[in-house]
Amino acid sequence: MSQKNLSNIEWRFSEELVHFEDALAFMQKRVEEIIAETAPQMIWTLEHPPVYTAGISAKESDMLNKTDVPIFQTNRGGKYTYHCPGMKIIYVMLDLKKFFAPQKPDVARFVEFLENWVIEILAEFGIKGEIRKGRVGIWATDENGVEKKIAALGIKIKKWVSYHGIAINLKPDLAGFDNIVPCGIKEFGVTTMKEILGEIDEKKFNDLVQKKFEFLHVS
Repeated sequence: MSQKNLSNIEWRFSEELVHFEDALAFMQKRVEEIIAETAPQMIWTLEHPPVYTAGISAKESDMLNKTDVPIFQTNRGGKYTYHCPGMKIIYVMLDLKKFFAPQKPDVARFVEFLENWVIEILAEFGIKGEIRKGRVGIWATDENGVEKKIAALGIKIKKWVSYHGIAINLKPDLAGFDNIVPCGIKEFGVTTMKEILGEIDEKKFNDLVQKKFEFLHVS
């Protein structure tokens, strides 16, 4: 890829919690505007209040316990996941025709790009993120040497414009995951950057989100 189309990406970092339904409504509107070329592409980093979301492959049996936490059915790929404060959500509203130009847009390559983006961010903190065949997401070894999921991924494409995106566990309370089978994977647990490292520099994390995206996009 070459240095292109980066100037037409709006970067937003929300400090306050954003309710999932508000974020979803915004994303859907922005995607239509990107398709119509009336608004720029956007990458939005934020955190949600506690919420469960179900992707198009979600099974009712993967919701183990019903709670007061709201559940939203979405049109993204994937199964059930959980979002809460301390988990960074990166929503990617990008025109893949521009992202891959002059080559043809490629969804599989885009997913690989997103995975490598997470791996590059984690590496700057000394965490080795890895991809495992048949297990969606990014995996890391926790403080006890056990492999667990540290980031999830689920996207939707409309007329070659992406939305939804990535969730990276900085320092969330993982108790909410006890009520679901995260991403439909029963055999492996979930970890956080804080569990592995102790403390997290959130400003450094936000800076790396944009820095590593731009580094990978032009390499």
